[in-house]
Amino acid sequence: MRYFLYQKAGREIVPVEEKKLNKQAKEKLESFLRDKDKLNIPSRFLDEWDNVALFHSKGEIDKANAILFPQEKSAFALNNALNDLTAKEWLPETVSVFSQKGLGANHKNAQIEKQHPAPFSFQDVGKLMQFYTKENQRVLDPFSGVASTVKACAINNRIGYGIELNPKYHKLGLERIQTEILDSNPYKEKQNLINGDSTKEIKKFKKDFFDFIITSPPYWNILNTVDHKNGERIQNGLDHKYSEAENDLANIDEYKKFLKEISTFFNNCSKYLKKGKYMNIIVSDFRKKDKYYVFHADLARELEKKGNFKLKGIRILYQRHKSIYPYGYPFSFVPNLHHQNVLIFQNLKK
Repeated sequence: MRYFLYQKAGREIVPVEEKKLNKQAKEKLESFLRDKDKLNIPSRFLDEWDNVALFHSKGEIDKANAILFPQEKSAFALNNALNDLTAKEWLPETVSVFSQKGLGANHKNAQIEKQHPAPFSFQDVGKLMQFYTKENQRVLDPFSGVASTVKACAINNRIGYGIELNPKYHKLGLERIQTEILDSNPYKEKQNLINGDSTKEIKKFKKDFFDFIITSPPYWNILNTVDHKNGERIQNGLDHKYSEAENDLANIDEYKKFLKEISTFFNNCSKYLKKGKYMNIIVSDFRKKDKYYVFHADLARELEKKGNFKLKGIRILYQRHKSIYPYGYPFSFVPNLHHQNVLIFQNLKK
């Protein structure tokens, strides 16, 4: 017998066997399908609609407002306005530590990415994007680099907007979308890359335009320091800093001024992000000469003080594939920083 209604029995999800209730559940699922656009049902459920069932923890048909794939034993609540995840998928995304995922340095689709001095994985961006958005929503990366975020948008059925100051990286980003996204992907042509100063370009968008903002901004002028890592990039003919542009935030000399400028920019992003929606800022702490800067904490504090965003938490991205360098050896402790901090802010604007 094909079951259309499931409930919880202890920790298990089991079918409700009563025929009348299954008939009612089938009819309710049919009504959900008719209202699929209004209910914003994720496409993966629609693609497998013949296999989905109705779910309520106590098997109460009138209160049932969730659908599931019986084999996965996890339900998607139709009143979930944040994302397209089932309960089982949601839970691990609340763990405060997760590991970096990448293609590997020798992969054909990693060759454009590694031309940037501070790239981040489109897979990691996609993972965060899946939690804070639903399909077809708009995502902004105001420091786009070589378009990792926009690539992730295409792959995850979101509409991406990336702003990049450096013409070289903007061009590489365009090339990346054209060569690394299949032409058959319906979201390939929905992606948008802009070459310009994000502090100016963002003002061209309508208010409340975006559903999510995610970016990895400059870490002050730390890339100007030529250490073991940057020395290798120079030897290999690769860039070791963002740009020489005067309006590049990474070229500000004073840390306090840099912190003020970048926190002011992020606070102003509130106008273009819908109320209650989220912004993720991916940053690392760093060492400059003999001083250690707790950048993630400084930025979080300064941004919260400005009033438009509230810090909801921090997730640690463990960069387990990074190379290890002999900093400080054999005289003192100097850390190899193998993690980034994902600062999670919620838009509080009135």
